[in-house]
Amino acid sequence: MNAIVQPAYGSTAVLRFEQVERPALGDGEVLVRVHAASVNKGDVHLLTGTPYLVRLAFGLRRPKYRIAGQDMAGTVEAVGPNVTAFKPGDEVYGQMPGGAFAEYVCAPADMLAPKPANLTFEQAAAVPISGMTALQGLRDAGQLKPGQKVLINGASGGVGTFAVQIAKALGAEVTAVCSTRHVDKVRSLGADRVIDYTREDFARGPERYDVMLDLVGNRSLADCRAVLQPGGVFVSSAGSPGGNWIGPIVWMLKVMLAGMSGSQKVTMLMSKPRREDLLFLRSLIEAGKVTPVIERQYALRETATAMGHVADGHAQGKTVISV
Repeated sequence: MNAIVQPAYGSTAVLRFEQVERPALGDGEVLVRVHAASVNKGDVHLLTGTPYLVRLAFGLRRPKYRIAGQDMAGTVEAVGPNVTAFKPGDEVYGQMPGGAFAEYVCAPADMLAPKPANLTFEQAAAVPISGMTALQGLRDAGQLKPGQKVLINGASGGVGTFAVQIAKALGAEVTAVCSTRHVDKVRSLGADRVIDYTREDFARGPERYDVMLDLVGNRSLADCRAVLQPGGVFVSSAGSPGGNWIGPIVWMLKVMLAGMSGSQKVTMLMSKPRREDLLFLRSLIEAGKVTPVIERQYALRETATAMGHVADGHAQGKTVISV
């Protein structure tokens, strides 16, 4: 089968389009014929191996997973022992620890869910990591309730475009922050108000919010807390880069320490793959409340170019790969 192999950490130049053996099914696993995959910021960190702390979990000297990629959508080819939830021919989507940038992948059955019926494979592949991050950030960490006001900083990116729609689906009043070229797209997703950060500073405005979801990490904790109501919740899913060694660890420590005092809740979002969240997102999508935003689409052999685009930042929505 064709696959994108990553033999070492480095730039996109280390990625190779190669013929490799099809993976063998294990107990509790599903063999999926991959039709599409998507690129996430996390894939870029796993490509470069920075911050270096990520290598403790994903391979010290070389990547733990030889084939890159985490998000995918496809058709079940075969099921392993003790798998009862799926059968050959089922259309599925989900998040892998690695191996999604290939024609076939073996995935634990509990990391997959039925593909939303009204999405293409490309659209479905765009959902898992970004959709679950937005959902867990708003519903779980932010405890967002109907009628509350939420501020989403970084509303035009892969997670942000989901966050705007999910917040509206949860019944919130949404203020979204993005750059000039993304204003119209973000407004079309249902944001009640869009702040162009090149023209207006959200931290200097009079509005106060019940929840702030920060997907950029370009403002101080003081600025973020200043826009919250007493008892409001600040959820950080990003932080200052902090260099190649420790990355955002210092920022994370600041967030955790800040959360130990004051009337406002301050928390760091560490999203996790959950099958129940994939099912919840599927229900929102099939109800017409959430639609993935895809900016660019590439062929499998163009994965290095796709990764470079995401690494450059400022992408609108998701970048997907047709397999």
